[in-house]
Amino acid sequence: MPFTKINSKLVEAQVVPGRQLFSQRGAMVAYTGEVTFRPNLMGGQGGVMSMIGRRVANEDTPLMTVEGRGSVLFGHGGHHVHVIELAGDTLCVEADRLLAFEGSLQQSTMFMGSQGGVMGIVRGQVTGQGLFTTQLTGHGSVAVLAHGGVIELPIVQGQPVHVDPQAYVAHRGDVRNKLSTALGWREMIGRGSGEAFQLELSGQGVVFVQASEEKL
Repeated sequence: MPFTKINSKLVEAQVVPGRQLFSQRGAMVAYTGEVTFRPNLMGGQGGVMSMIGRRVANEDTPLMTVEGRGSVLFGHGGHHVHVIELAGDTLCVEADRLLAFEGSLQQSTMFMGSQGGVMGIVRGQVTGQGLFTTQLTGHGSVAVLAHGGVIELPIVQGQPVHVDPQAYVAHRGDVRNKLSTALGWREMIGRGSGEAFQLELSGQGVVFVQASEEKL
């Protein structure tokens, strides 16, 4: 495991020759050894076309490439850090929640309209998650950011999980997600306190939820 949690808000990464790490720019807190940091001009999120799409939508999160030999401490904004180990599966996560991840993982960008069509686009806009989401696939470790820590909720066939959009962090596995409404008669007359929108996740996998309704 390249990431070791120092506390709830810091992780330590071991950097070895021949193996790259990617991290958010400005996420390095301290390091020892012969380690280099350089801007990732391709955006690190699926190449030039994905980078252009994200920048047009103002959703680009600059990354840096970390190489050499030594150890690096990563943290950002005092947010809680959660480490996820991928074993050949896929993680979907918002780019601004990616603190650091191994270069062994394949990166791509998914347009929200590819899941749910127009409603997928509406979901991105209503929930504040934007028009794109990042996918990481393969074997390796990912450190993600959250408010108040993270819990993992299993998703099994026939039993969808409903999540407050503002509490959603990421999901992994063969999972479909869509925006659903929870408007009832109380909401219609303005006397209810229920959430108007929910994310419904179905299939087989895990959803990561933060203990807060505050977006990064």
